[in-house]
Amino acid sequence: MKVLNFYSSVYHGNLLTRQKTCTIRMGDKREKYAVGDLVWVAYGERFKPRRKVFAAVLDRVDLRTIAELSPADLAGENPDMRTTADAIAFLSRIYDRPIGLNDLATVIYFSEVQE
Repeated sequence: MKVLNFYSSVYHGNLLTRQKTCTIRMGDKREKYAVGDLVWVAYGERFKPRRKVFAAVLDRVDLRTIAELSPADLAGENPDMRTTADAIAFLSRIYDRPIGLNDLATVIYFSEVQE
């Protein structure tokens, strides 16, 4: 099964309260993630134990530039994110590199699968 992993320090609360409904991943990830895929949503640091939060189905997988991100994309990534400038600052911190308006990103929307 595939995993959408998130760093715990940034996303833990939003995952537990189900406020996070999408993720913005830099680059074209459409070959890795497809509509209808079943994934585990998890959090944890790279090369350390991760914690599964819930299973989810991928509802939508779109490729866009950072400039094309919609308000729904931004809010789904982080409810406090309001502008493209917020997204650039946030993603630059997460990816530890400069991000620009013309950079490609994959926007992945997901819904919890309840057991």
